[in-house]
Amino acid sequence: MNAVVRSSALEPTNPVAFERDLPVISNEPVNGEYRLMILSAPVELLEQCHAGQFFHLLCPQIGGETPYLRRPMSIYGFYPEKGELHFLYKVTGEGTRALSHLKTGDTLNVLGPLGRGFTIEDDWDHLVLVARGVGLATLAPLALEAKRLGRKLTAICSARSADVLMSVEYFEALGARVITVTDTDGTSSIENLEAVIEQLVALDGVDAFYTCGSNRILRLLQKIGERHDIPGEIALEQQMACGLGMCHCCVRPFRKDGGQVNLRVCREGPVFDMQEAMPW
Repeated sequence: MNAVVRSSALEPTNPVAFERDLPVISNEPVNGEYRLMILSAPVELLEQCHAGQFFHLLCPQIGGETPYLRRPMSIYGFYPEKGELHFLYKVTGEGTRALSHLKTGDTLNVLGPLGRGFTIEDDWDHLVLVARGVGLATLAPLALEAKRLGRKLTAICSARSADVLMSVEYFEALGARVITVTDTDGTSSIENLEAVIEQLVALDGVDAFYTCGSNRILRLLQKIGERHDIPGEIALEQQMACGLGMCHCCVRPFRKDGGQVNLRVCREGPVFDMQEAMPW
């Protein structure tokens, strides 16, 4: 086991990341597009994890695939009591195709946990998660943390169609109120989403928004958040080479203190203040 120690004024609460070869427990499809990979992991690694962080995965050269760089992947679940680390992913390119070939008993080299995770302030009681597709994977550990803290949770899950909606049963099992919207029935339109969220604000009150991945959802939540003075956080997806902040491959612009700054998604993020993130 190798430990990578990082230090900076803008570091996550816990600055230690581990590089390890973890055994694959299972790697099965959950629907026509997504797969769930479960790795066996030691307690000392899992206890470092926080909702919103990610691991940098060394995708194997297998099944005719030859990925070169590691692939960043958000944590879908971490369970010290079971010794399990979960990743939910969509097979879209060379790296994820290679991951899909891993079987029980194989090993996968992982580096992490990396980056800054989500925060839940003491006075945030009603949390609203809004995300689409695999973006919901990043928010799953946040839902688990909300339950642990006894917070009220509403999850708005968006997808192209009902058969690829993600994490609905997972959120429901955690006691969340789940609202599903899809392209096929027209409910995922920005106009309908805005009406749904405004109703939540009016009837239940909302203390914080969380989202991941979707540009149009970010713009909407920024507008509603500014309108009602509701804070929020976004986990950003970005191509990365090193995942440690050295290569500056993942730099993006952000609004801060009346100006614009460039920050590394892997190091200063991947979770950022929602109002500081700039739509792309």
